[in-house]
Amino acid sequence: MRRTAWLSAVTGCAAMAAGVVVVGGVGCAGREGPGGGGEAEDRARDDGWVALFDGATLGGWVVRGGGAWFGVEDGCIVGETRPNEPNTFLCTEAEYGDFELELEFRVDAGLNSGVQVRSRWDPHPSGEATRGRVRGYQVEIDPSSRAWTGGIYDEGGRGWLQGMQGNEAARGAFRSGAWNRLRVVAEGPRLRTWVNGVAAADLVDGVSGSGLIGLQVHGVGAKTEPMRVRWRSIRVRILRGG
Repeated sequence: MRRTAWLSAVTGCAAMAAGVVVVGGVGCAGREGPGGGGEAEDRARDDGWVALFDGATLGGWVVRGGGAWFGVEDGCIVGETRPNEPNTFLCTEAEYGDFELELEFRVDAGLNSGVQVRSRWDPHPSGEATRGRVRGYQVEIDPSSRAWTGGIYDEGGRGWLQGMQGNEAARGAFRSGAWNRLRVVAEGPRLRTWVNGVAAADLVDGVSGSGLIGLQVHGVGAKTEPMRVRWRSIRVRILRGG
């Protein structure tokens, strides 16, 4: 497995590493999961889509919060847990208002994750002894039996805004141990999500109209065995004045 870059909140910097590193896990370069490439991606760019990840570096992204590891392997962004670290996020430097976001993800069983949208970085949270905190809308990635992938959670704020209880189609859309496609449309006060093409959340909430996009590695307490989540084919399309 080729490891091409790494980024850590502990050091606050990115570094390039040459050579090949053999580690366990699933390669990212293949396209066995939902989504394609080639001519379809060329047409997508003509429709206003912009890639947020170049497949080789973490340029345009910054780690916020905890000290989980983020890097690039086999053309994917990889997040890996570290013991006793809080939730950690790889966030865009740019902010987005009204937009459509698409990406693919693959998560290890037992690891919760999520995708932040219209979120903000709070470097000095009042009354909290932390290294700062990401706050805002999180689209859930939930491989547990609860199966709430696609639900919307307010990270560092109000908690669950819309779970997947009662939406059995969405709860059954997530594919364990496989690549999954997530789509998010943020337009005005409305946030909508899809998991592998199945409608999940549909929330109207006007608290935040713009902000960063982020990829979460959830904290795992004292567990020392690393767990991973992978992302690829991350792209965004601005809607109206977003």
